Amino acid sequence: MMKERPAMKAALSPHLAQLRRYGRALTGSQRRGDDAVRALLEALLADPMLFQEDNASVVELFRLFHLFCWQDAGAPQPRAGLQAIGEGLLAELPRMRRGALLLTAVEGFSVQQVAQILGRDSADIVDDIAAARAELASQMAGRVLIIEDEPVIAMHLQDLVESMGHAVVGIAATHDEAIQLSREHATELVLADIRLADGSSGVEAVKDILSQHSVPVVFITAFPERLLSGERPEPTYLITKPFEDDMVIATIGQALLLHREVHAEAA
Repeated sequence: MMKERPAMKAALSPHLAQLRRYGRALTGSQRRGDDAVRALLEALLADPMLFQEDNASVVELFRLFHLFCWQDAGAPQPRAGLQAIGEGLLAELPRMRRGALLLTAVEGFSVQQVAQILGRDSADIVDDIAAARAELASQMAGRVLIIEDEPVIAMHLQDLVESMGHAVVGIAATHDEAIQLSREHATELVLADIRLADGSSGVEAVKDILSQHSVPVVFITAFPERLLSGERPEPTYLITKPFEDDMVIATIGQALLLHREVHAEAA
């Protein structure tokens, strides 16, 4: 029987919420992202020796996630007896380039760490990030609704959205304003806080909007633990305040691109 490694669990546990956030953003789906993380953990429980203690624990966790969950052409093959999770998903969407951008801009890894995670050269990672940024810059303009009761933050988000070439259809500070703006304008993406000016909930506003039509939602909040409670539904895209501009830009671009690609495939 293989030796148990309790140290592995202690090392990886603090980083699982971050990996879940990344998995969801990479796939554009709460279910697929969480399923991939769950499958990775099951693989590690079956064979703890997969975990390389020489690497920083968070880097090793993300490296294993990509190695066993998101196989790409030319990527290292998983250890004999283990099947790549979600095999074929990367063939559908160019996620490697976007993964490199998300890992740096959203998750805060260095280029060198991303190269280790993805098993590629640093120069290739730099090229991938540049290509992903160009892809985001070349996309068609979208219509964005901002649900945020802090005027300074709302104006900053508006500037970021418009700098990407998108249009802001309105800024809502309350639940009722959000619903009204959503009904009046064909919205393609929602940026939402969870606590609004009149004590209403951005989460409830989003639920009401989603009951009318499908639209990607990026939650931007100082209270991420309230959205990662284990209760469903949980957000696919989640940004913690205070945020970096690149984090918001990369997440908005990923959310819009994946949503459009999925709908194009279904058409």
